[in-house]
Amino acid sequence: MSNFVLRSVSIFHRFPAFGLFSTAKRVELLSRQALCTTNGLFTIYTADPINPKEDKFEKILIANRGEIACRVIRTCREMGIKTVAVHSDVDSMAVHAKMADEAYCIGTAPTSKSYLNMDAILDVVRETGTQAVHPGYGFLSENMEFARRLAENNVVFLGPNAKAIHAMGDKIESKRIAKSAGVNFIPGFDGVVKDVEDCIKIANDIGYPVMIKASAGGGGKGMRIAWNDKEAAEGFKLSRDEAASSFGDDRLLVEKFIDNPRHIEIQVLCDKHGNAIYLNERECSIQRRNQKVIEEAPSTFVDPPMRKAMGEQATALALAVGYDSAGTVEFLVDSKKNFYFLEMNTRLQVEHPITECITGVDLVHQMIRIGKGHKLNLKQSDIPVRGWALESRVYAEDPYKHFGLPSVGRLYKYIEPLSIPKVRCDSGIKEGSEISIYYDPMICKLVTYGDTRKEALDTMVKALDSYVIRGVTHNIPLLRDIMTEERFVKGDISTNYLKTVYPEGFKGKQLTNIERNDMLAIVGCMYVKDAIRSVNFLNQPRTLESNIPKSWSVAAQVNDQVFPLHISIKKDYFKVTINDQVLEVGGNISLSVPVLETSVGNRPYTVQLITLDASGYIRMRFQGTAYNINILPADSFNLSKHMLAKPKMDVAKVVIAPMPGMVKQVACRVGDMVAEGQEVCIIEAMKMQNSLSVGSTGKVKAVNCKPGETVEDEQILIELE
Repeated sequence: MSNFVLRSVSIFHRFPAFGLFSTAKRVELLSRQALCTTNGLFTIYTADPINPKEDKFEKILIANRGEIACRVIRTCREMGIKTVAVHSDVDSMAVHAKMADEAYCIGTAPTSKSYLNMDAILDVVRETGTQAVHPGYGFLSENMEFARRLAENNVVFLGPNAKAIHAMGDKIESKRIAKSAGVNFIPGFDGVVKDVEDCIKIANDIGYPVMIKASAGGGGKGMRIAWNDKEAAEGFKLSRDEAASSFGDDRLLVEKFIDNPRHIEIQVLCDKHGNAIYLNERECSIQRRNQKVIEEAPSTFVDPPMRKAMGEQATALALAVGYDSAGTVEFLVDSKKNFYFLEMNTRLQVEHPITECITGVDLVHQMIRIGKGHKLNLKQSDIPVRGWALESRVYAEDPYKHFGLPSVGRLYKYIEPLSIPKVRCDSGIKEGSEISIYYDPMICKLVTYGDTRKEALDTMVKALDSYVIRGVTHNIPLLRDIMTEERFVKGDISTNYLKTVYPEGFKGKQLTNIERNDMLAIVGCMYVKDAIRSVNFLNQPRTLESNIPKSWSVAAQVNDQVFPLHISIKKDYFKVTINDQVLEVGGNISLSVPVLETSVGNRPYTVQLITLDASGYIRMRFQGTAYNINILPADSFNLSKHMLAKPKMDVAKVVIAPMPGMVKQVACRVGDMVAEGQEVCIIEAMKMQNSLSVGSTGKVKAVNCKPGETVEDEQILIELE
């Protein structure tokens, strides 16, 4: 059943830029309003609605998985096009496989044996009579050989032509073309780096800091920043290995690293008839490990003249290579609004939904139309900047470990915040889905939009507070904290934002005294509500009002701090006293709902009760962060002081896996002497390589892993004497 819904709304209310169109266009929009939703968000694709009379493909195969496969299927359904899904054996029950009209297994879990297996995918293409293939992003989306082989089988690749993929997919070649097309570019070495010594020499010629990155591919894979010769040598090795693993191409280039830049990209659309337009910019500066975390459109930093200049350079570059699909030209921007070409992604971007929100253009629809040979119906003057949109990438990651190391597990409870207006969730999972080590740990692209940036921000905060995810560690605490952080709210950001705002790493929401007391008051009421529910009264109904104590004295412990609470039950609320401060908590404290709406005084809160057990242990999500709180009667807490503390492990003598993953390399043996800081192991998870080093000098006592082995989070890999 399709998730798209048609509904009538006022075009003037929902499309404030309506007046920018010509009279003829406005008449067309009024007569052909088209609304579509992706899991709850209504976006008016009025800029170029689906025309049911237009010639179209009959069947499209999606050579991808997860949320992007689901996203493509939804638009295909709206267009009346049948879909074919491919999947690995571990994805046999995946949402995208169940959502498509047909689904075929193409191999085992490793991507090289399934989603990167061109022969298997082409077999399905021939068997199903598929007319076109949409590659999504990642995997084969920028693979020239795949596009060529589809063409040999008279199947349309729903992306740019092979020549454009080759020209823009190779960072070295793309820089040359950008220069000839008049695009601003970053100073660097215009050639392939041969070895470590060559890398160090080039870096010194350019001047540190430099960026070492894979010539092929993107998505933050195979990229390292080096500030000195040592980092250049290490970065060369790790980037080369990541590039080979992710793209099958270990060529690297080196260019000047612009310190404290913004990452701003321009979305372009080009047809096969020489027409090209740009769909404004996206701000993608909030990143960790060169991978985007939060995006927004438009950018707070870009003014109309800058937008026009960037857009014109982006379309000039696209036309220079004969581009004919949706694509993105990425720029680095300095504090003086100088912008420099970074790369062109010859595919649909992960963050494309926010562009759809502010322009009213369905980018998947446009890619399919262009692939069929239709001309763009849109002109540059038809593209407005309508309101504001934000995207938070919700990952199965632990944000307390280097801003997000992957987490794996099964989602035993999963509820998206779709009841909130102006929220869109692009996901490819459901309750019961498993996040594995084989694929990207993304859970969902959470999108909010509004007439203003503040409205989009406020909605995002509410959506993050209401998002229920159980079974894996996730990065909502970090996303939620960023949304209310002073610099981000002001739009004062750069690609160094996370390291600058959280120099010691993310430690969770840092509560003010008022917020802490409010949280304790809510938790105290939960404890009392549970205690009342759990009491058994001999020969009397537990609901008998006379049986319920009217006041409770307890103590709550957070970390090493203990707070006495006195809680009184009133008719419509709870009265909580903390350190002589009296707080009124909304009386509707329900323990049976996953998301609880309550208030302390006049301060509203959206909270989640994760765990509450008989020992007084409560785990609650408050303002995004999960807090562990122990609550017991006051006299019981006095006795708990005599409990022995659990001894702590000497982490300097062991190397512990920071995440689940696969061991790629072990660089020591039992009996070896190793020095503090020496690399002893490399783990790969979700195609990212992570170097692990020892915390002290000593002799290796035990090696508990070997290359090719899968390890769990916090597993001890290396032990020293």
